[in-house]
Amino acid sequence: MLGSTHGTLTTDSRRARVIACGEQPSPVVHGRPADVDDLDVSGRPLYADVPDLDRFFRPESVAVVGASDAEGRPNTGITRQLIAWAERVGARLHPVHPTRRSVFGIPCSPSLADLPEQVDLAVLLVGDPLPVIGELGEAKVKFAVAFASGFAETGAEGAAAQARLAAAVRRSGLRLLGPNTNLNAFEKFRDDLDGPAIALITQSGHQGRPVFAMQELGVRLSHWAPTGNEADLETADFISYFSEQPQIGAIACYVEGLKDGRSFLLAADRAARRGVPVVAVKVGRTETGARTAASHTGKLTGADTVVDAAMRQYGVIRVDGLDELQDTAALLARAGAPRAEGVVVYSISGGTGAHFADLATAAGLPLPGLSAAKQAELHQWIPEYLSVTNPVDNGGHPVGDWRGRKIIDAILADPEVGVLICPITGPFPPMSDKLAQDLVDAAEQTDKLVCVVWGSPVGTEAAYRETLLGSSKVATFRTFSNCITAVRAYLDHHRFVAAYRSPFDEAPRTPSPSFRKTQALMRPGQQLSEHAAKQLLRAYGIRVPREQLVTSAAAAVRAASLVGYPVVMKASGAQIAHKTELGLVKIGLTSASQVRDAYRELTDIARYEGISLDGVLVCQMVERGVEMVVGVTHDQLFGPTVTVGLGGVLVEVLRDAAVRVPPFGEDQARGMLGELRGRALLEGVRGGPPVDVDALVEVVLRVQRMALELGDDIAELDINPLMVLPRGQGAVALDALVVCR
Repeated sequence: MLGSTHGTLTTDSRRARVIACGEQPSPVVHGRPADVDDLDVSGRPLYADVPDLDRFFRPESVAVVGASDAEGRPNTGITRQLIAWAERVGARLHPVHPTRRSVFGIPCSPSLADLPEQVDLAVLLVGDPLPVIGELGEAKVKFAVAFASGFAETGAEGAAAQARLAAAVRRSGLRLLGPNTNLNAFEKFRDDLDGPAIALITQSGHQGRPVFAMQELGVRLSHWAPTGNEADLETADFISYFSEQPQIGAIACYVEGLKDGRSFLLAADRAARRGVPVVAVKVGRTETGARTAASHTGKLTGADTVVDAAMRQYGVIRVDGLDELQDTAALLARAGAPRAEGVVVYSISGGTGAHFADLATAAGLPLPGLSAAKQAELHQWIPEYLSVTNPVDNGGHPVGDWRGRKIIDAILADPEVGVLICPITGPFPPMSDKLAQDLVDAAEQTDKLVCVVWGSPVGTEAAYRETLLGSSKVATFRTFSNCITAVRAYLDHHRFVAAYRSPFDEAPRTPSPSFRKTQALMRPGQQLSEHAAKQLLRAYGIRVPREQLVTSAAAAVRAASLVGYPVVMKASGAQIAHKTELGLVKIGLTSASQVRDAYRELTDIARYEGISLDGVLVCQMVERGVEMVVGVTHDQLFGPTVTVGLGGVLVEVLRDAAVRVPPFGEDQARGMLGELRGRALLEGVRGGPPVDVDALVEVVLRVQRMALELGDDIAELDINPLMVLPRGQGAVALDALVVCR
């Protein structure tokens, strides 16, 4: 039992344990011990310091350990690149090599202890960085980069080597990038571009190349963090840091595995508080992808449904392709907040407009019809037989003269319009040239978003290369789908940020009275009986049916008269997981004789199956409502998670559920219900009344409290079915399963 002399820990002692021992989840907040106020009731951190990475990206002095200028050596090319980079950022570079007096004409130090000054950054061009870490600590080096491979990405032995490296880094006091990283942080960034920049984080250097190449299209990039195996510095550190940089308009990430779920959520929370969009490709949607990612970076990819839900919770925009990553990040970095959410499609072809409108509507973009007055205004320049409701079809000819700009300005002047999208499926000079110029000129004079899809497969046309790409005010895409994905993300992001309230601010820090009531019920490593599981629910204020646990047929009859007919009878025992399949549930019993017979039958089945019972439950029968399931499971990355979905005996067949990672608020609980395919059942179907959604939300929030306080002690909790009654009548947990860790 929790709190007993058997050594199992209460929440208070768990908090003391993690502070003392640094167990996962770590209470160390980026190098400083966490205060009690920094931890939630489960002992997980609620706050993370932002690492000061200024001297990593812009060091004043750099040491290159293992520097070389010998022809044909791999380190020679890297040394040459680092010298050029140091010159660009204004850093003093010091080669370090035990046998060389100079490298590329620069005086060389035989060891770190012999450096002429304290350096900000050390680049380690050695096969095994571990022996160097202690020297770096003694030399007070702030940052180091380890390129060496052969660590966690190679298997168990490599993982053990990486653990030793990480431990040495913690002892040294420096911060390490890598191992298994590359030179992407030291690339040459264009400094002739203006406007908000994209900061790039990748665990695979090659996967960041498309985003980096966007500089050639006029999109500014400011930083690139190639995190590699993340023995120390991780994706979360860079998200937190980039969120604080005023020049960064969006953060683009390629993520193979998350090092720590809570660290990632805290970083995403910081970005959400500051309104900085985070766009991410996260591999591992499939078993094959997850396996490949693990072999590449040696980290858990996590259950993808949980990762997906966690990202949505904190506003991280998840995309699938690198092309979507670059286009979405570029739009979010450069576009201001929308003045309105209405999207208007404007084209020179009815077919193009209809096609784009179909795809946009299916993706959830709002395409409101223009008002009668606005349509009349547009028909001054567009023939009456063409539709200008939305999409707006100009028929082609007006774009070739003065009318084209008038049409664009009139659409943008509509207060209900926040986004204008003009799909151009192919060039048709000279009219397409003028159309492109009109769109650019209009975009320069409006605070609304103007998007163009240039569908030509050639991409060398002057209207595209010079006119459209030459403007930082027009968002230009090459495909319909990428434009729709980016615009949807743009509207979603600003809607999310406007309503965002950090759940970490309200997360409970001390155990509730309910927690203390449950201590005697817990059985470490065992499954609780239904009776004990319902007592657990009752302690947290979750309603259960009137019921009594009995151990004889006579007691069952007495209990039925007290509970009230009709009744349900169920075998109750710690070994029973699926009572219905075993015939251990009897429903609709209406008489004493039926109750006696049911008691004998239930106990006979249990005896035949070798199942030990603590008794038979005689329960109130609750019939009218919608059956739901609410539960808690334990994710390897994020810890306890809460699930809600359609319940009953078909729960595993329907698989209609939504998940969240605590802590979360009422808005997220209601959002879970909105994600269900069967959500219409809650509103009443085929003449049925709407159910008590408020009561269902309350149960979800109470289960979340259980997840926070008991989640490290519970391997699984299922309330199935939770009968949600008609509006105003509440919800009742008819059955419950609890397995202790």
